[in-house]
Amino acid sequence: MRGVIFDGTHPQVVDDLDLRPPAPGEVQVAVAAAGLCHSDLSVLDGTIPFPTPLVLGHEGAGVVEAVGEGVAHVAPGDHVALSTLAACGACPQCDRGRPTMCRKAIGMPGRPFSRAGAPLHQFAASSSFAERTLVKAVQAVRIPPDVPLASAALLGCAVVTGVGAVLNRARVALGESVVVLGAGGIGLNVIQGARIAGASTIVAVDTNPAKEGAARLFGATHFLPSADAVRDGVLPSGADHVFECVGRTELVRKAVDLLDRHGQAVLLGVTAPAEEATFLPAAMFLDKSILGCRYGSSRPQRDIPLYAELYLRGRLLLDELVTGTYPVEDFAKAADDTRHGRVARAVLTF
Repeated sequence: MRGVIFDGTHPQVVDDLDLRPPAPGEVQVAVAAAGLCHSDLSVLDGTIPFPTPLVLGHEGAGVVEAVGEGVAHVAPGDHVALSTLAACGACPQCDRGRPTMCRKAIGMPGRPFSRAGAPLHQFAASSSFAERTLVKAVQAVRIPPDVPLASAALLGCAVVTGVGAVLNRARVALGESVVVLGAGGIGLNVIQGARIAGASTIVAVDTNPAKEGAARLFGATHFLPSADAVRDGVLPSGADHVFECVGRTELVRKAVDLLDRHGQAVLLGVTAPAEEATFLPAAMFLDKSILGCRYGSSRPQRDIPLYAELYLRGRLLLDELVTGTYPVEDFAKAADDTRHGRVARAVLTF
C-alpha cells in the first residue's frame, strides 16, 4: 500500500508498505484524508526528534475496516477521526479526565508497518500518511457520516488543539479579549474557539497579509502585521489571553508582554527541545500566567464529536480550513506549500 516514509534524511512516497492485522484493542482504518501539520515538518527538520525509519502523519480520518478483540464502540463501516492520544484509560490522570497527561498517551513508538520485511515506526501513534493504519481503540473516534472526511481529518489535531486550548485550557469567558500570534492552521482554530467562547475582541497577528481574509472569516475582529501594534490602539491595556501558535521563542516574550493584569499566555507552538525563552519575572506579579497546553487539553472521545456537531450546526468551520488537497503522491508539493504559508491546511488524499 501507499504511504509517506522518512528514513532520517528525506521523506519518500512509497507503494510497498505492509500492515499487520489488528491485535486485541486495536482498530484498522482505511485512511481517506490526512492533514499535513507543521509537527510533521518538524520531524523532517529535526525539531521533533523521533526514531526512524517511520511512517509520517498524525491527523486523519477514514473508515473502519476491521477491529480487534474487545473493541465495541466502533465497527467496520463507521467513519472515524483519528486522535494521537493513545491514553491507557487506567492511570490517575486518565481517571481524572486528563488523557493528555497520561504518561502512555504517546507511548513507545509501535511498529505495525513494515517494508520488505523491515519494521517501520509509527509516528504519534497514528501514522495517517498511509492508505491504512492501526490505532488503539481509544484513538478511533466515531463521527457522523455526513461530515466530509477531508474536513474531518482536521478534527484530530488542528481543531482539538486550537479550539481546545481556548475552551479547555484558557477557558476564555464571554466578553474577554484574545490575541492570537500566528494565523496558520492552529491559529485559525484558536480564533474560531475564541469566537465560539464569545470573546469580544479577537486580534490575529501574522506577518503574511494574505492570511487576513481567513483570519476574519474565522472570527478575528482585527488583523495586525506585528505584535508591537496590539497595544498601539486595539488593546492599550493588554489582552486577557494571548496564544502563541508559531513556536518561536521570541514570541513567548511577546505573548507575556501583551498581557493585561490577570492575563494568560498560552503556548501552543512547538519549539526545539533545547530552545530557551526569556521574560521579565517582575511582569508576572500582577497575577499573570504562562500556560503550557498539550493537544488542547482535550478529551478526544468527548471533544471531537462535539466539534463535529458544532460543524453540522454551522458554528465551527472545517471546510474552510482545507485550502489545498493533494494526492499522496504530491506530498513534496503539499509540504512546500505548508512551509511557505500558502495554505491554512494541506490535506493529503488516498
